[in-house]
Amino acid sequence: MSEYARKPLSTGQRRQLLKQRRQAAQRQVRQQSEPLKQHHRPSQKNLLTQRRMYLSAQSSGESLSSLPTQRPSRGNPTAMLNAPLSATFIRSEQLEPSNQTTIETSRRPSTKPLRKNRRPQRKASWIKNLLRLTFLGLGISAMTGTAIALLHPTPPSGTFAASKIRGQNQANGSDKPLGLGGLDATPASFGSVTTLPVLNPDKELKDVKVKIQALASAQKDLVAGMFFYNPETGTYIDMAGDKAFSAASTIKIPVLIAFFQAVDAGQVRLDENLVMRKDLVASESGVMQYQPVGTKFSALETADYMITISDNTATNMLIDRLGGIAALNQRFKSWGLNQINLRNLLPDLPGTNTVTPKDLSSLMLKIGQGELLTPRSRDLALDIMRRTVTKTLLPQGLGEGSTISHKTGDIASVVGDSGLIGMPNGQRYVATIFVKRPHNDPRAQELIRQISKLSYQALTAASRPVPPATTTAQALPQSSQ
Repeated sequence: MSEYARKPLSTGQRRQLLKQRRQAAQRQVRQQSEPLKQHHRPSQKNLLTQRRMYLSAQSSGESLSSLPTQRPSRGNPTAMLNAPLSATFIRSEQLEPSNQTTIETSRRPSTKPLRKNRRPQRKASWIKNLLRLTFLGLGISAMTGTAIALLHPTPPSGTFAASKIRGQNQANGSDKPLGLGGLDATPASFGSVTTLPVLNPDKELKDVKVKIQALASAQKDLVAGMFFYNPETGTYIDMAGDKAFSAASTIKIPVLIAFFQAVDAGQVRLDENLVMRKDLVASESGVMQYQPVGTKFSALETADYMITISDNTATNMLIDRLGGIAALNQRFKSWGLNQINLRNLLPDLPGTNTVTPKDLSSLMLKIGQGELLTPRSRDLALDIMRRTVTKTLLPQGLGEGSTISHKTGDIASVVGDSGLIGMPNGQRYVATIFVKRPHNDPRAQELIRQISKLSYQALTAASRPVPPATTTAQALPQSSQ
């Protein structure tokens, strides 16, 4: 059975096979002609004569046995290679056009194996080119990143950065105070923050301030200090805003902000466990004190308890986790708030931890403006403060449709409240008020509620848009035609 009958070939394979056979025949011609070089070289005339003899026999129907050799098998290349010159002419006649009169012998036969398809080779070349481009792009990116890092170095952050900075300070012999986690407690480390903008005296709500002073003066032995401010209109109420008061539990507001800054810096995880130690357990407010020593709470759960139910044990656990009292005071100063001083762990019944109404309002303002925390941490902090359980002070004086995120403080000698208040028109103002009082005098709470109501009404009225004035053209009567 012939090769074509045994296995079908494609057109390209068929052409390649025929080309190889033709080249083999031409090579056979050259090999047979080599011995003749010693005596004589066959002329082109003799070759043509032999070709004519074969063609004449074929056309007359004579047997091909009279020729020197028989035609080789079509499917047997070996027989074709061993065939004499006459057989070579037979193969050449069948493969080439009928008008061929010469045999090409100048081109050497190909020794490459038959390839079924060239497309895989092209695909492989595309893959190689793609890999080359990929490696080239990676190299360019690496060199570009290195150049940017050298030209614009970024200060490190997180736990690794803290250890790196701490190691550099120790190597340099620096005794510069370190803040949370060993990072320099400077505004550059935590994001710059300024105090309240310069207040315009013309924006002070003096009428309502006079009323508030009259209310406070009517209550013997009560000393009030407050600072309310609407940043969108610039209106404010300042009454002893720079006076220091015992912070009580309002000191938990800056502790909460320091906690979320540590979360943003990667130094504290919200889901990490904090262990309640015996030296951190605090009396008075909170429920964590009733749990066994060694109980674990997540960091976020601890921060939530500190604000919503004013848990003193949770506050002490966060102060300890954030580096202690000295580290936190350094951080408060880095915010530009020099009158927030943490001196003792809670409950701090003597009232040694102090703040001023203006500094605490400044802190609440910065929280609302997103200048201290990432948007995610700011939203978490305000949500926790919005769920404060005690709502007996500032919230009692607010109107319908208002919101408040705040924290109260209450010890025997002072009571206070500080928060960020949203008005129905979308504007917000910060409010901080403290009232120093005789031992647990309930008149202080009532005074805060009355002041909150007067302030809310005045700031809401001042925030309303002024209607456009009537023009002269509109005021004049139209002339009749």
